Amino acid sequence: MRAVLASKNAHKLKEIAKITERFGMELVLQSELGLDLDPEENGTTFEENSMIKAKAVMEASGMAAIADDSGLMVDALGGEPGIYSARYGGDACKNDKERYEYLLRKLENVPDEQRTAKFVSVITLLYPDGTSVIARGECPGIILREARGENGFGYDPVFYVKEDGLTMAEMSAERKNEISHRARALQALAKKLGGE
Repeated sequence: MRAVLASKNAHKLKEIAKITERFGMELVLQSELGLDLDPEENGTTFEENSMIKAKAVMEASGMAAIADDSGLMVDALGGEPGIYSARYGGDACKNDKERYEYLLRKLENVPDEQRTAKFVSVITLLYPDGTSVIARGECPGIILREARGENGFGYDPVFYVKEDGLTMAEMSAERKNEISHRARALQALAKKLGGE
């Protein structure tokens, strides 16, 4: 089955495609179809924003669309940055490094044992007939006081996974694809599709 990924993010395509190919889904970026969509993500949850993106791309392409809305939720900050993870810190933060440094400043006085967090991913697969399959995945971790590792993107360098003793940015892509929130959401999606 061929589906369109409702994203312009090549990192995300690579990460999701490695997993979706396991259950026979060939993914293409919306830009490969000549689409340049940027629907307003005005939902209040990962689920709502994932559906908004999938619907816009499905309607524009006429093909099944898969959309991921994901982010970081930090317990000590009441779930921030949450759905605003990619825009955290507003105009003052122009890239991933500036966003995670802003997060670290906000957590400066939070004791180590209270720096728990989780990455959340909600994936929506929406078919042209309106049928949808929605799956959620979470990966628990701890926010470190400084960045470690060169791999990954976003908040990966400060997100420490206790079971591995590594940040997401220190893991191999293969390991990250086994335990990440996105991997877990895709595994849940595969089960719902009657796969693995």
